[in-house]
Amino acid sequence: MRNDSVVDRGRKSLSLNMKDPRAVDAVLRLVETADILVEGFRPGVAEKLGLGPTQCHARNPKLVYGRMTGWGQTGPLAQTAGHDINYVSLSGALHAIGSAAQPLPPLNLVGDYGGGGMLLAMGVLAAVTRAQHTGEGQVVDAAMTDGAALLMSAQYGLLAKGLWNDARESNFLDGAAHFYGTYVCQDGKHVSVGAIEPQFYQQLMALCEITDDHFHKQWEQGEWPALRDKLAAVFRKRTRAQWCEVLEGTDACFAPVLSMNEAAEHPHNTARATFVRQGGVLQPAPAPRFDRTPSTLPSQAPRTGEHTTELLARAGLTAGEIEGLLVAGVAHLELGV
Repeated sequence: MRNDSVVDRGRKSLSLNMKDPRAVDAVLRLVETADILVEGFRPGVAEKLGLGPTQCHARNPKLVYGRMTGWGQTGPLAQTAGHDINYVSLSGALHAIGSAAQPLPPLNLVGDYGGGGMLLAMGVLAAVTRAQHTGEGQVVDAAMTDGAALLMSAQYGLLAKGLWNDARESNFLDGAAHFYGTYVCQDGKHVSVGAIEPQFYQQLMALCEITDDHFHKQWEQGEWPALRDKLAAVFRKRTRAQWCEVLEGTDACFAPVLSMNEAAEHPHNTARATFVRQGGVLQPAPAPRFDRTPSTLPSQAPRTGEHTTELLARAGLTAGEIEGLLVAGVAHLELGV
């Protein structure tokens, strides 16, 4: 069966039984000509397999060896299991997200993808740049706890200045302020406003036809709950579509809160082709955009082992060696549509 995973698109799949020394040798032969290797095992597992940094750098000193974990390669929690929610908890990020009563997991975006995958990609690319100049590879230890903490740099900076309260729903960016949050409309759908700057706030007030002098107290935190209630009453007077007619395309810092399916149909997203369909699967288009080397939509995610023969041949194995691994069950090749 074809793999419909969006995050796996553009990849090739080599399926090997890594408990067999012949499979380890095949991977090491691939390493000899590779720029980057990324592994996501618990600390020490790659070494036990014979594919740790020492073994790989012996074959290719220029290799950049990326390591992706939740807790990192060191520390008292390094060997314990966990998931995004746990790593975000330890960084202080989860404590800052949600209602005053309870933290709310921000999907798995802050740990897995933002603090994890994005940070690893940045680190690996930096290491590759250095390796190109020096001929020396290195290990990149990317921990989701580290990355989630790094994403909180602005908040930690505001905290140090006394401009951030270490409590949920008590700051201008976490849902406490009336001018930065979401509101339900007459039809039950939601809109978002982020009118922080005074000129944007004034435009929001004008377009919403708000003349109440109480709203002049934008930055008086003690007034935020009452002002939020008042603004909520304003937004309940019209449907989301009606508010879009009034506010969208202005400097009131407004946008409708769209579902995943709705997002693909929004005029701005369609104009930029932000979403595409491949094999009937709705998915984000590649980003960011390059003017000299425009990105193309990657191929669909592969079946497990779909490219086993191709990749083993690239490693320098002969047809006979590849056939031997397949017959022995060391390598696996999945065919079909």
